[in-house]
Amino acid sequence: MRRRLIELLREKSYRRMRVVLASGRESDFYVDARQTTLHAEGSHIIGTLIHEALDSSVVGIGGLTMGADPIASAVATVSWARGRPVHAFIVRKEPKGHGTQTWVEGLANLPRGSAVAIVEDTCTTGGSLLKAVDRAEADGLRVVQCFTVVDRDEGAADALAARGFTLNVLVRRAELESA
Repeated sequence: MRRRLIELLREKSYRRMRVVLASGRESDFYVDARQTTLHAEGSHIIGTLIHEALDSSVVGIGGLTMGADPIASAVATVSWARGRPVHAFIVRKEPKGHGTQTWVEGLANLPRGSAVAIVEDTCTTGGSLLKAVDRAEADGLRVVQCFTVVDRDEGAADALAARGFTLNVLVRRAELESA
């Protein structure tokens, strides 16, 4: 499955081009992992691989909208089919402007103190993952794992390690760049 995921990412998501990333850094390649996370086969593979790697205590999965949304939904769907439900949640980039003004959607399925995993589609510095960790913890969730579909290998793992987390990676930059 992992080999097929790499093929899909190369075909649908990886591009050699100059871009400015969300981190503000310039790069000579771009990974639009959403093209793979939103693909039916890609979604199934990613959901399966992450579900299989989840700590047994994890009952929720989510991250910063928009990159994490299809991943969390894929894991939730696979988890239900496999008889070990893991509920998805969404971390907003800004609090909801009306009603409850919440940062995290889906908390009705996750009691305070629930063990959760934070996911991201592509990591560079780890900033989006850490923002999602902070928001989830502020709303009473207990983050026990962090995942990314693609690690650009530009510091995210170190940033998470400094906060006590291991970055679980499905695909590394070198695997996308190799022939």
